[in-house]
Amino acid sequence: MGGIGMLGVLFLLVSLGLLLLHVALCIWAFRDARERGYSSEFALLVLIALLFFPIVGLILYLIIREDRRGNRPGR
Repeated sequence: MGGIGMLGVLFLLVSLGLLLLHVALCIWAFRDARERGYSSEFALLVLIALLFFPIVGLILYLIIREDRRGNRPGR
């Protein structure tokens, strides 16, 4: 009997879910950078960094981003 089997289907579903999560993360970071007042070039750099280095890129972005909208949390 041919086919990919249940394990193959599970692997494909998990892979598709991770791909969708990766794309959503890239879109969120790009939009977040633009909403915080960063330049389009910086937002594009964030997007490219997250496309190629998703985990490291996200950690670095979360560390270096700052609230540039003027409303700071807690104030």
